[in-house]
Amino acid sequence: MLSLEMFGFRALWSPYFFLSVLLVVIGYFLLTVKFRHRFKDSDPLTIRQGVYFSVGMILLYAIKGSPLDLMGHLMFYAHMIQMAVLYLVIPPLVVIGTPQWIWRKVFSVNVINKLFSFFTKPLIALIVFNGMFSFYHIPLIFDVVKTDILLHAGYTSLLFVVAVFMWWPLVNEVADHQKLSGVRKLGYIFADGILLTPACALIIFADTPMYATFSDPSAWAEALTLCVSPSILATLNLSGPEMFNSMSLLHDQQLGGVLMKVIQEIVYGVVLFQVFAAWYRKEQEEESVAEKEHRLKTQFAE
Repeated sequence: MLSLEMFGFRALWSPYFFLSVLLVVIGYFLLTVKFRHRFKDSDPLTIRQGVYFSVGMILLYAIKGSPLDLMGHLMFYAHMIQMAVLYLVIPPLVVIGTPQWIWRKVFSVNVINKLFSFFTKPLIALIVFNGMFSFYHIPLIFDVVKTDILLHAGYTSLLFVVAVFMWWPLVNEVADHQKLSGVRKLGYIFADGILLTPACALIIFADTPMYATFSDPSAWAEALTLCVSPSILATLNLSGPEMFNSMSLLHDQQLGGVLMKVIQEIVYGVVLFQVFAAWYRKEQEEESVAEKEHRLKTQFAE
């Protein structure tokens, strides 16, 4: 197999994207720490929030700026790892890591508040995210988006926004935006897992390679221009993705579907455990309060 080094430093490490992510992180800490006092009703940044947001940004660069991004154009399984992390891991980290007072400032803009309130309704959030994700992986749509830089940037960015909408009912901590109780959160997670399954199953059980951008040399080369300079590609003699992958195209595709489903199950399992634990703690606290009130009433009656 050939080495990825042939594509050059810029394609491997995306220095401009790194600077963009770094500026976002610097801006985040300036806003939440140094200049926080300039905003009315702001709260101190907690260590938990800072860690969650920072981890989210590190992961964002790791999957969109590191060699994994280039691999996502060469191997389908790497692409599906990107999709899983970008839409199932990073959004909840960003939602939790953004202080509540910043969310309240965002919601003070009436248009944003109305849009957010509508698209974060549990049923709508589930349908829109899973619908867009499944729609993206229809071969005809996938191959068109993968070979057009504007469509690719626009669609993946919009999918990230609706992923935030999908995660919002589960993980947001803004007091007046709590839409789901403990039991309903459990149902929401199960429904989300079920709705994502058809797209993964279609990929896993297909008996032929589905995507031209991973099987047709010309479409594959065109998709590569999204992350590799055309001038560099012109100097390389590439015949197709098999030059970088020891697996067959079909096995690569099937592995991608399996990895997507496995990562989804792991992420949802962690969230499910946290939701159940929080629900259990709340039930215990409520029972404890009820017992204390009962004892006080009994003592008073005596």
